[in-house]
Amino acid sequence: MSYSIAGSLGAFCDWLDQTDLSQTIQITSWIVPAVQSVHILAITAVAVSALMIDLRLIGAFAADQPMRRVASRFLPFVWWPLLILLGTGVILIIGEPVRSLMNPIFRIKMVLLVAAIIVTGLLQYLQRRDPAFGDSAYKHRGAATAIAVLSMLLWTGIIFAGRWIAYYA
Repeated sequence: MSYSIAGSLGAFCDWLDQTDLSQTIQITSWIVPAVQSVHILAITAVAVSALMIDLRLIGAFAADQPMRRVASRFLPFVWWPLLILLGTGVILIIGEPVRSLMNPIFRIKMVLLVAAIIVTGLLQYLQRRDPAFGDSAYKHRGAATAIAVLSMLLWTGIIFAGRWIAYYA
């Protein structure tokens, strides 16, 4: 990152850290643990739902059900908790802006998150375009398997990066 961007980001973090909202989050002992707990529960809902879809794509879960049914059951538990993650994430960033925004692991997590959202959106697009996408008789099984493996790697990476943020100095 260039000095001017890092300097501007650092100045923004310093400003944000001194706002009344940030100070309230920092000095109120229950806010960060409560928000982190909700954040962890939401990522769990997203990750488990994505995993169920991915396992169905590779044929290891609910292989007797159409992919469309599995996707319609679990995709809402991917998309809706992302809104909760956004809200809780913003609160955590406001409470500790330097720890988050200046941390390269946080940036890696955000890149992985954008990639995971794109892959999940691609899956949903392909499923809507061809309702047989991901079914065992689907002609392009390799594409479904590749999407599933990539999705599992991305969501796992997001979880690891999220934990690593706390330990990166």
